[in-house]
Amino acid sequence: MYLVIGAQNTHRRDIGATVRAAVTGGVSAVQLRDKHASARELMVLATELRDVLAGTGVPLLINDRLDIALACGAQGVHLGQGDLGARHARRLAGPGFLIGQSVHRPEEIADVHALPSGTVDYLGIGPVFPTRTKTDAQPALGLDTLAALRSCTALACVGIGGIDTRNAPSVWATGVDGLAVVSAICDAPDPGAVATTLRRARP
Repeated sequence: MYLVIGAQNTHRRDIGATVRAAVTGGVSAVQLRDKHASARELMVLATELRDVLAGTGVPLLINDRLDIALACGAQGVHLGQGDLGARHARRLAGPGFLIGQSVHRPEEIADVHALPSGTVDYLGIGPVFPTRTKTDAQPALGLDTLAALRSCTALACVGIGGIDTRNAPSVWATGVDGLAVVSAICDAPDPGAVATTLRRARP
């Protein structure tokens, strides 16, 4: 279970409290994604979440911003197709640092496979369903395309985009290794309970 969260997603709930509850419910990775925050604001949020997750074994990844990830001591970064290339990110971050890459098409997976082994640790495939939390998202892939893309690679794959408690079982059934969610957890009165439900939906 992979929680994607930013200050704008918490609906006045404290971001740290949301993350704590989600981790208690079974979230096993947290990505800070806040497109509206300045670098300084993002650093404050990243530092807060780093401290919240300290000792839990749950890694913190920063969306897009390798500089913030390295500066705050996060465990990884998640890169989009328009971000710093994974090869450069690996060179700067070194081994033992998690690097995720968003993909939407077979050619993008092939590009990852062309990189030296170990450059990218996992792929985020999506959006699976239409989503309102990412305004520049690609068209929804659907379950069949998600399954086909997942079958193209031996890398760990996380489905993302429009995933909730109703459709989670069908997403798990495509063979993905994880579900990345935003609204399903952040909008819930009890983020921990929803995280548990999503995790238990895996066959």
